[in-house]
Amino acid sequence: MSEQTSDINERIVKALRTIHDPEIPVNIHDLGLIYDVTVDDAGAAAIRMTLTTPNCPMAEVIPGQVQAAVAAVDGVTSATVELVWEPSWTPEMMSEVARLELDFTGKFDPAKFMKKSPISLSINRKKQD
Repeated sequence: MSEQTSDINERIVKALRTIHDPEIPVNIHDLGLIYDVTVDDAGAAAIRMTLTTPNCPMAEVIPGQVQAAVAAVDGVTSATVELVWEPSWTPEMMSEVARLELDFTGKFDPAKFMKKSPISLSINRKKQD
């Protein structure tokens, strides 16, 4: 890899870190969804990636976001994204940063990331005559 393609590769990774799965508060690179980033000497970038599950509701959106973000990187002349399912994504593919962000110590509490406030309910019953 030339120094120029190495610089482009670093800029691509930086761009990928701006994309998040809306259901998980971690960028797709640190989440481990990016399997491979290659850039040839002409600046053509190829991204091989997966999603957390084949039934991911964002399957129609995230690859397009990746393609657009990579295509916008200075030095990239074209960008292609290949969505693959092998190997299957597992939480072990997350970076250490992602594990810390998610408190992934084996005791992940999804409620910690919910943006809803607790709701107080009071129930008044009428006495029947």
